Amino acid sequence: MATVTYDSATRIYPGAKDPAVDQLDIDIEDGEFLVLVGPSGCGKSTSLRMLAGLEDVDQGSIRIGERDVTHLPPKDRDIAMVFQNYALYPHMTVADNMGFALKIAGVNKSEIRQKVEDAAKILDLQGYLDRKPKALSGGQRQRVAMGRAIVREPQVFLMDEPLSNLDAKLRVQTRTQIASLQRRLGITTVYVTHDQVEAMTMGDRVAVLKDGLLQQVDSPRRMYDKPKNLFVAGFIGSPAMNLVEVPITDGGVKFGNSVVPVEREALSGASDKGDTTVTVGCRPEHFDIVNGDGGGKLDKDEKASKSKDEHAGLAVHVDVVEELGADGYVFGSAEIGGGEKDLVIRVSGREVPEKGSTIHVVPRAGETHVFATSSGERLSD
Repeated sequence: MATVTYDSATRIYPGAKDPAVDQLDIDIEDGEFLVLVGPSGCGKSTSLRMLAGLEDVDQGSIRIGERDVTHLPPKDRDIAMVFQNYALYPHMTVADNMGFALKIAGVNKSEIRQKVEDAAKILDLQGYLDRKPKALSGGQRQRVAMGRAIVREPQVFLMDEPLSNLDAKLRVQTRTQIASLQRRLGITTVYVTHDQVEAMTMGDRVAVLKDGLLQQVDSPRRMYDKPKNLFVAGFIGSPAMNLVEVPITDGGVKFGNSVVPVEREALSGASDKGDTTVTVGCRPEHFDIVNGDGGGKLDKDEKASKSKDEHAGLAVHVDVVEELGADGYVFGSAEIGGGEKDLVIRVSGREVPEKGSTIHVVPRAGETHVFATSSGERLSD
C-alpha cells in the first residue's frame, strides 16, 4: 500500500490545442478511496490512465509512494486495474482468469491456488471457480475482475467505471460491496465514474474535473455543503442544486416578493467585482413552502400564519410531481429577473401539491449558497 501524488501532471494529445488533463495536483493518502468524477470528456479516465502508465505524462510527474513512476511501464508500477468491460479471457475458467497474472509472474501453482481461493472467499465466488465467464452474470464477472486485481496484492487499485455495464439494482449492490471490500483490504484506490451519486456514496474524498482542470477535491459531505464554484454546485447533488441569478438589495437578495438575507461579506465580495447580481444556489430540500400548499418543514402554526399572505415568497407553477414515497419532488417554473426559471423543490410525501397548482416558496435562512455571477466563485462561507 502507498500514497499517490499527481504533481502538476499534464497530458496533451498529439494535434490537440488544449490539454486533456491540465496541471493536475492531488495527494492521495495511503489506504484512501479517491473518486474522480466529472462529465464526459473532462479528463478523468485520462488521469487514471496516466497513473496506470497507459498514457504519457507530458509535463509534471506522478509518484506512487516515494517512487517517481512518471515514465515507468505499467508492469513496473505495482498497480492493478479493473476495467469497465471486465476484460476476462473467455476460454479460461474463473480460477485461471483470477490467477493468470501470478502465473505469468512465475508464482508456483499451490500459492496461486491459495490466493485465488482466498480472493474467491472474500468475493463469494467459491462455487464458480470452474466456470467460464460466459456462464456468469454481469455482476459475477465484475467480481471475477475484482478478484484478479486482489490476488496480485498491488499497492494501488485503479477502477475505470467498473459498474457502468450493470443494471441499476445490481449497480447499487455492487458499489456497496466494492466500498466495503476496499475498506477491509486497506488498499489505496482511485476510482473513475461519471455518476456523481456513485462518487458521493463510495469515496473518502471526491475530485471533480471539468475540461481537464481540477475544480475541487474534498470529502463528499463538505463538497455537498460547500461547493467551491458554480460548476461543482450544479454537478454534485441529485436532483441538482437550483441556481438562479438575482439582484442584490439592502440586507440580502431579492427572491420573488421576499428578501433573503445573505452574508454581508458575500455581497461586498460581489460589489468588489462590479457585479449588481449574484447567483444564489438552494438545494431542493432547503426550500420552505409558505402558503400551506404542501410539503416544507414548517409546523402547523407557522403555515397558518404564513398562509395569510398568499403572495409571500416566490410563486412556483407546478409542472410535474415525482412521488417517491417518503418524499416528493416538485418540478416547476417561476418568474425570476424577468424570465422563466425551472426549479426543483423537495416536499413531504404526505403533502404533495397538485400538478398545475401554484405554491410559494422561500429559501431557508442559512442554507443558501452565493456565487459571483461573473466568475462563478463561491462568495459565502
